Amino acid sequence: MRNSPSGTLRAIPDQTGRVAVVTGANSGIGYVTARELARRGAYVVLACRDPERGQAALARMRGEVPGARLELRRVDLGSLASIREFAAGWDRGRLDLLVNNAGVAMVPYALTIDGFESQFGVNHLGTFALTGLLLPHLLAAPDPRVVTVSSEGQRFARFDLANLNAERGYRTAFAYVQSKRANLYFAMELQRRADAAGQRLRSMAVAPGLTRTNVLTGGANGGRGRLYATLARLLVRVAFRPAPEGAKTSLYAATVPDLPGGSYIVPDGPLQLRGEPTRRTRERAIRDTATAARLWQLSERLTSVTYALSAATTTRLP
Repeated sequence: MRNSPSGTLRAIPDQTGRVAVVTGANSGIGYVTARELARRGAYVVLACRDPERGQAALARMRGEVPGARLELRRVDLGSLASIREFAAGWDRGRLDLLVNNAGVAMVPYALTIDGFESQFGVNHLGTFALTGLLLPHLLAAPDPRVVTVSSEGQRFARFDLANLNAERGYRTAFAYVQSKRANLYFAMELQRRADAAGQRLRSMAVAPGLTRTNVLTGGANGGRGRLYATLARLLVRVAFRPAPEGAKTSLYAATVPDLPGGSYIVPDGPLQLRGEPTRRTRERAIRDTATAARLWQLSERLTSVTYALSAATTTRLP
């Protein structure tokens, strides 16, 4: 997948027969990811928090990709009950691909329904719980993948396991990049545990680069006032690139046939802010197995979700 954005999207291999879930698929990177997977023949479930926005996205996508096999289902990653309901209602048998795209960014301090700081709760704990609860369906697929969207900003995180939930004060940017580092730790640790259990699951992490989405202006950021909205929109328009550019790393990680599990895919330009997808191996967090293991244990305790990974033969669902 090289060259122009349109060339990159055209290079996606045939996805016929794959069943995919894309969280946050109603806008931005998630929308493009879901649309292009569907364009290549995948059956795609748009997993969205807001049913109204989800329906609008579904209608738009069907107009852009006639004949696309699409479905909308509701899930709120800020609610463990909603995540459990989504997973319990899964009735399509195996799941070939889960793209953990949904998240919040740089929002004012708030708590999820379950009492977690919102960026940590949605971006990491929601992703951790959803993946774990869908794991039996993933393991039923012949070649399952999980793609988790981190951020180039994770490189600047001062990861503090004792302050993940803003126990000692809240700084918006600090909490955001820490939650995105958690995404990277999670993706790598999932791969290590799948390998240890002898499972074929491939877990990838990606950084999209600076991308024009509504993550800085929508959701909880929508109430930050006119000045913030004006400046944020100006910043996004001037410095950020279109959503199809940002979706390239997700689509690369989701579809390149020979990509090894545990890959971290980033833009190849300066500071990972723009460019074509490339595999990055020189990242300290990838090798920090001790912190990743401790985060995993903490996440299991906070979400009450335990991963059913074992070396036993997995029953294949239709």
